[in-house]
Amino acid sequence: MALPYVAPLALLAVQAVAVNNGLARTPQMGWNNWNTFACDVSEDLLLETSQLLIDYGLRDLGYNYVVLDDCWSRGRGKDDYLIVDEAKFPNGMKAVSDRLHDKDLLFGMYSSAGEMTCARYAGSLDYEKQDAESFASWGVDYLKYDNCYHMGRFGTPIVSFNRFNEMAEALKATGRSILYSLCSWGEDYVHTWGPSIANSWRISGDIYDSFSRPDDLCGCGDPTDPHCVAPGTHCSVLNIINKVAPYIDRGLPGGWNDLDMLEVGLGGMTDEEYKAHFSMWAALKSPLLLGNDLRAMDAKTLSIINNPAIIAISQDPRGKAVQRVSTNTSVAKDEYGIGEVHVWSGPLANGDQVVILLNAANEDLHISASLAEIFVMDGPGGSAPQVQQTWAVHDLWESRMTETDAAAVLGQDKGALKGSYNATEIPYAKGLAEEDPRLFGEKAGVVKAGGSVSALVPRHGAKVFRLRSTDGKDKTRKSLVKEEL
Repeated sequence: MALPYVAPLALLAVQAVAVNNGLARTPQMGWNNWNTFACDVSEDLLLETSQLLIDYGLRDLGYNYVVLDDCWSRGRGKDDYLIVDEAKFPNGMKAVSDRLHDKDLLFGMYSSAGEMTCARYAGSLDYEKQDAESFASWGVDYLKYDNCYHMGRFGTPIVSFNRFNEMAEALKATGRSILYSLCSWGEDYVHTWGPSIANSWRISGDIYDSFSRPDDLCGCGDPTDPHCVAPGTHCSVLNIINKVAPYIDRGLPGGWNDLDMLEVGLGGMTDEEYKAHFSMWAALKSPLLLGNDLRAMDAKTLSIINNPAIIAISQDPRGKAVQRVSTNTSVAKDEYGIGEVHVWSGPLANGDQVVILLNAANEDLHISASLAEIFVMDGPGGSAPQVQQTWAVHDLWESRMTETDAAAVLGQDKGALKGSYNATEIPYAKGLAEEDPRLFGEKAGVVKAGGSVSALVPRHGAKVFRLRSTDGKDKTRKSLVKEEL
């Protein structure tokens, strides 16, 4: 099985890290069945999808976890260990795991920190030791751990921490490296304690396939309310973005704010909305878990999820999410009264800066962000030294795969992937250090000292730019990648 690229120890030494189990040093990537299939799961579905991850070049872009969600068991035996549903998985979980490992993929499974899972199958609450032993013996590499039917064991951070920590300790006791992903919906300030025990933690209620439409099932009218106790479901992309904005800095190499699985390709949003959704999840350093049916994927969907210039933002070795530096709500509102414009900005490991102009208004808009805004984290009021530099502006969607080429990939054209970026051969950290052009989009212009980045942004769309200093005078950030590789 191919080994992941490991950054030099000197690079890791200068980075703050979350839970120290050696996993998820960049946000995890893969596929999860729930958004499309819910309980309609089987061994055949996982193995067929795993082959398509390879055939479509997605594994080699970093989508290497195949995660089985709920509904896979048929209860507990007399020995208190979970029993696999033989009708769905006739060869057992170890056989599935072995097949995935043979394909250089990793196997993920699901349970809940409750008496039942969310689909009302047997949960792991008070059976953490037995279930962790089962997962390890089956060769599981990833555990998504949900929050349903917790028997009232929530309401304060320490109560929730203790409940989820039981499984963390049980997984560690097995001796197997298992990525631990909390699906705790943001309850009990999980962003304050999740980094101590897990590789990712959900910060909101469940996503649904809408860019901005509000839904009563997504609890809390104010998505930034940290006291929300009803996070619910049917949360829009915009709702989740607003929810995470106040604490994007809690994600670090090894542990990430989880904005939930991707909806790209499910059919409820426009192409521009899906591009914006994918871009924001990457830049906010959320795990990137596909949720669509790869067997029925269209060319536009593939050309969104296989954009290496966007994925390189997600997998940047510095591990720092973008920060919202401005918001404007005095824009055209849609039929739900929703309308806002954001500017997001954040540093990258090689001294570049990512800038996102997000248009959640009800019309196309010209959006502008000054260098003073873009670099406000390095000095307010235009005092950051980067404001006095000249920057080349690279558009990260201009290099998107054409629909024709994407259709050829889906049609199993053997030569269609020739020239595509392959992170299995050239990890993103190395590709960035070597200035691989596939990771930098297309140059769209130059911003001189004291200037602004401006663009016409489609309704419910985003422009994603990578700023690159042209004068080599950015002394405030040493290039972690170039210096250490």
